[in-house]
Amino acid sequence: MTQIEQSLNGQISGEMRAVAALEPRTSEEIRADIGNGHTVILKSLLHDCAPVGVGKGLKIKVNANIGTSGYNEDPEMELKKLRAAIYYGADAVMDLSTGGDIRAMRKAVIEESRVPVGTVPIYEAIVRQPDVAKITEDDFLSSVAAHIEDGVDFITVHCGIRREYIPLLNGRIMGVVSRGGSFLVKWMMRHGKENPLYTGYDEILAMARKHDVTLSLGDGFRPGCLADATDAAQIAELKTLGELAQRARAAGVQAMIEGPGHVPLDMIKENIELQKRYCGGAPFYVLGPLVTDCSPGYDHLSGAIGGALAAWYGADFLCYLTPMEHLGLPDVTHVVDGVIASKIAAHAADVARGLPGARGRDDAMSRARSNLDWEGMYGLAFNPERARGLRRGTGRDDAEVCTMCGDFCSAKINRECRERYRP
Repeated sequence: MTQIEQSLNGQISGEMRAVAALEPRTSEEIRADIGNGHTVILKSLLHDCAPVGVGKGLKIKVNANIGTSGYNEDPEMELKKLRAAIYYGADAVMDLSTGGDIRAMRKAVIEESRVPVGTVPIYEAIVRQPDVAKITEDDFLSSVAAHIEDGVDFITVHCGIRREYIPLLNGRIMGVVSRGGSFLVKWMMRHGKENPLYTGYDEILAMARKHDVTLSLGDGFRPGCLADATDAAQIAELKTLGELAQRARAAGVQAMIEGPGHVPLDMIKENIELQKRYCGGAPFYVLGPLVTDCSPGYDHLSGAIGGALAAWYGADFLCYLTPMEHLGLPDVTHVVDGVIASKIAAHAADVARGLPGARGRDDAMSRARSNLDWEGMYGLAFNPERARGLRRGTGRDDAEVCTMCGDFCSAKINRECRERYRP
């Protein structure tokens, strides 16, 4: 049985227990929330990885995207990014490859990754047959089947884009920024037919149920700029995604909802509340959101600002952005920067949400700082190597204090006061 079916049968699975051991929720609470669609566990029956819980009352999770492109087809480089992402704390990775031997790349990532792996099957269908006039409905569905049978743990499927929604895009500045979404719009306009991922949804559910693969219902009409946020096209698709999530639960298939995108700070709360309302409290997986369109080279920071707020208001899963967003394919350093920025956002939200134990790391860091315990500080940092390297770069890392305040260091003075007036 799938996780949902076990939940509704009153059974606590091994995956539920494994997730509960790492979360501030009991296995019984997690079981109940899987049954009502408020939590998912990312773990295919075919993939040897640690199960990861995403949803109600759980720690905010972070995903890192990797993958080849037509301009960069180096599989080993993508595996280096995979290792770096996991080392620095990514809870899941997505292989978005569109260049070279895509299936071999996917299999290599699944084989090496001990965290859940997600993919976007439509990319492979497009790469195999880029001529929209020649691609068929079966081509899309066969790609979904191939990814599931290869052992991915969750798949993004843009099932909520309806042909009738296309006119709602009129007036947008950026139109459709989703790669998969834009191709589906092109396909529907060329063939005069409904979205094959929508009409074939029951087949997708049957394929996902076989190996308990989670559907990440993709937001093909997500806003690609602030001006397009929370418009009619986005909301129409969101309502459809809510209906599809309900159908997935009825079929015993776990589902989460993907969200924007580019959203002004003042609209983030509204976006989260709309998603939770229309989608029955399903886990929400957001890309950022970016809170400004003017941050090329620093989009990981713009996304972290939006991600922290989104998680505080109820989002459950943050997809990282790197400094290369909108500019090109990231390298290993960019991947690390993206993971760390999103991990900071997720942790800040967990602290604000009052999750048991979330602030323990901060308090431990404060104690290390108060004692000028540099090794202790490095060990608690999100990126210990960077913290140690920056201090070493001053040329005075052997000193007790840093080169900012020197002997006027407040921590040093406070420590002297504590020692003098200690009872």
